[in-house]
Amino acid sequence: MSEALFNHREAIAEGWYWLCASRQIRRGQVKALRLLGRDLAVYRGDDGELVALDAYCAHMGAHLAEGRVEGNKLRCFFHHWRYTADGRCDDIPCQPGTPPARAQVKRWPAAERYGLVWIWTGTHAAHAVPEVPELAGLRCRTLQVNRFRKNCHPNVMLINAIDEQHFRSVHGLPGSILSMQALPRDRAHIEFHNSGRVPATHWLGRLLGRCYRDALTYKLSYWHGSTGFVTLGPDFLHFHLMFALHRGDDGETQGQAVAITRRRSGIAGWLFDHAVLALTAAVGWYFARGDTRVFQSIRFDLRTPIAADKAVLAFMRHLDQQPRADWAEPAAHSTHRRHLHRVGGKHA
Repeated sequence: MSEALFNHREAIAEGWYWLCASRQIRRGQVKALRLLGRDLAVYRGDDGELVALDAYCAHMGAHLAEGRVEGNKLRCFFHHWRYTADGRCDDIPCQPGTPPARAQVKRWPAAERYGLVWIWTGTHAAHAVPEVPELAGLRCRTLQVNRFRKNCHPNVMLINAIDEQHFRSVHGLPGSILSMQALPRDRAHIEFHNSGRVPATHWLGRLLGRCYRDALTYKLSYWHGSTGFVTLGPDFLHFHLMFALHRGDDGETQGQAVAITRRRSGIAGWLFDHAVLALTAAVGWYFARGDTRVFQSIRFDLRTPIAADKAVLAFMRHLDQQPRADWAEPAAHSTHRRHLHRVGGKHA
């Protein structure tokens, strides 16, 4: 039986992971970026398309982000080897003819969605970048709310939003208002829908209850144990918030929150959309404020699960059956350095 993926310090599920904001990489620019322990050279060609390559040149290991973009290709700074968008070297200035087949670096699938750059941690992307289920296929407006760092694993941060108990103990909501039902959609995607109703034991509850025909709207859509969409709000207006997460080199969560709404037409639509995005950001900030203390000190270990943990357990089981990504940094660089050290010793 394979080791569990949930809360693993090194292994990750194969899938799409947030890298950076799209605006950080301009046309004709290359950036040195790091994702999940792997160094990348990411550039935008003249055609506007993003290309993500392994960072180190196939010749001597120079970092390709030190080079320059030429059209839709990338030329290494050191010996001017040039790489096509698929990672193949097509020009070695000091050697005429076709470069050897081994002169190539790995290209990783890259995409842009919701104002962010995404990298697929495998050779071929199995599906498009995830969307908010209610907004799938629609044109949207977004607001990048905040970047954040939490001292826990991204998987642990995601369980917070489906933990029914903490909404009562931390946020002061009535205990019966949330009852999360797990709905696996496919191998990489699971949703959680609330079936609890607003209690009518108080005047405020009776007032809020008029905004919901059935259960209080609170839905979550999780992908690869790293990206979560939250949908909440009254029946007449839903708010959508995305948490794009990845693990940092020290095992911490690095994240970007993005408010999302469908794009409405006209000036009035533009104003309404931005008001909705601002309200969405405020709601996200309110709930995140109370949880920060826990994220900074938790050492997650679910030793004593109870019935109220059913959604958390469903998420953990679903993640553990997802395929692992073959994403580890190649060992060739360290091996090559050791080899050079031995060669240098012989010549000394």
